[in-house]
Amino acid sequence: MMNRTLISSVLATTLLIGTGAQAQQDPLRIGVDIPYEPYQYKLPDGTITGFEVELVEAACERMQRECQWVEQAWDGIIPGLQARKYDFIASSMNITEDRSRQVLFSEPYFQVPSVWVGQAEGDFAPEGGDLEGAAVGVQQGTIQDEYVTQFYPEAEIRRYGDSGAVVNDMQAQRLDLVFTAFPLAQETLLGNERFTRVGELVTGPESIYGPGIGAAFRKRDKELVGAFNAAMKKVKEDGTYDELHEKYFGE
Repeated sequence: MMNRTLISSVLATTLLIGTGAQAQQDPLRIGVDIPYEPYQYKLPDGTITGFEVELVEAACERMQRECQWVEQAWDGIIPGLQARKYDFIASSMNITEDRSRQVLFSEPYFQVPSVWVGQAEGDFAPEGGDLEGAAVGVQQGTIQDEYVTQFYPEAEIRRYGDSGAVVNDMQAQRLDLVFTAFPLAQETLLGNERFTRVGELVTGPESIYGPGIGAAFRKRDKELVGAFNAAMKKVKEDGTYDELHEKYFGE
């Protein structure tokens, strides 16, 4: 009887250890809104890549976890996290007070300035503080949307479900101005002589922009956030962050 009990105990312990080891190897599912060049976008073969994608994948490697990217439209990205469609969000999300009431953020790992882009022949000037009559395009639910809504309520604000739709309407001359992330504008609009940068880059106020971009987790996943922060610190310390920044943005 004693031997049977001992064997049963050993088998149970082995099973638990094996189950725990398997759990450690489960992929980390990451919610992302596509496209948002150069931070996240698809290659012709369907592979998801970009500055933030490679940065987070480097952190996953240091956590010894595989990454799996899960596409999710921006307006449903936090509800998708709460519904456990993925383990966390890494989609150029600014850390803000409002979002922090819903999710638990990692430490910020970069900052994204915003920029005004106008039609080359246009005459609207946001720095004048009045955009009455201007059709302004923003991606819905972003900090750019919040900024324009707060500071330019007199404008005709047109909100789009994804950044590609904003760019398309600007190219079709259905918009006078676009307010978007600077790197995205560089990739899609500012290389075209039909469009021009208007005014200075925008990185505040902090009440809207927060301290920077971070990954968003469910409130209960404090241990995972700690592991992610430690891994991202290693990515910065070993030079990987600088290498990726140079790859996507130059010196």
